Amino acid sequence: MAHPDPEFAILGAGALGSIYGAHLARRGHRVVLIVREGRAQQIRNQGLRIAGLDEFDVHVPVVTDPADLRRARVLIVATKAIGTAPALARLRHVAFDTVLSLQNGAFKNELLAEVFGAGPVLGALANVSGELRPDGSVLFTRNEMTHIGELDGQAGSRAEAIAQAIDQSGVRCRAVPDILGREWSKFCGWAGYMTMAVAVRSVSWKFVTDPEGALLIARVVREAGALARSLGIALTDDAMLPMATICSGTEQQAAAAIMHKNREMRATAPLHRVSSLQDLDAGRPLELDETLAVALQRARERGVAMPTLDALFHLCRALERIRALGVSVDGYDLP
Repeated sequence: MAHPDPEFAILGAGALGSIYGAHLARRGHRVVLIVREGRAQQIRNQGLRIAGLDEFDVHVPVVTDPADLRRARVLIVATKAIGTAPALARLRHVAFDTVLSLQNGAFKNELLAEVFGAGPVLGALANVSGELRPDGSVLFTRNEMTHIGELDGQAGSRAEAIAQAIDQSGVRCRAVPDILGREWSKFCGWAGYMTMAVAVRSVSWKFVTDPEGALLIARVVREAGALARSLGIALTDDAMLPMATICSGTEQQAAAAIMHKNREMRATAPLHRVSSLQDLDAGRPLELDETLAVALQRARERGVAMPTLDALFHLCRALERIRALGVSVDGYDLP
């Protein structure tokens, strides 16, 4: 049975939800995980098991029926972007002081505000990675930084308090005033890495060792950056990639900056795989419609050209459908 008044309710216990939930619970915070029955049974039987950058296991309460939850101080959305709207609708009755999303995509805060109103919503992004393994454990591969902040750009005590709790638990985190720019900076980089990862099916550092691969990522990043600028959002260099610099120089300078950053990733996170590649390999659907398709639609509405992202979006869609077929053609198994 979940604690009747948890501090943190975490929607989803995949890699990210498990990493944050386990670390907060180990620190002594009251945490409840909102999960589907299959994953809930794993957690009931084994607890949350973390490996990689940290090695421990901890018991965390779970609920499978959102009706069992009435109140929590903070809701952290850590699911894939697929099906977010109906999942949030099932939590409409819960009294949350603050809600935030660690999901991919640049328009996730709008979904939170539609359900809970604008007041409780904080911006957030996770430059943190892991992989949920078949045995239920999570391989924790990257712990760069989580950022949290007020959407109006003002400093706020609630963002500071939540960031401090997460940081002290062992997942690096800090509150920032420019969260919208940081969210968009992450989205621009994620869009480039996600599409290339699905296309070449490789650990992240490897597909950026080639200048042409880096150039494709640079073009996607710059196109997404143009959409951000059309919305009046300033990108930052304090991100997974130096986004402001990449979007202001030439394509060649952008590609060189990406290759330089990639050498750091090879040294610090050699096992990192973009979560969308994990999904493709596992036969799970990609979060294309909820992330890239929304960005492409907004770009069309604003007259922003995104030809590289559009082409890679359709390539990822094709690879997703081919993977779902699971058939053999001329003796070759389709990936």
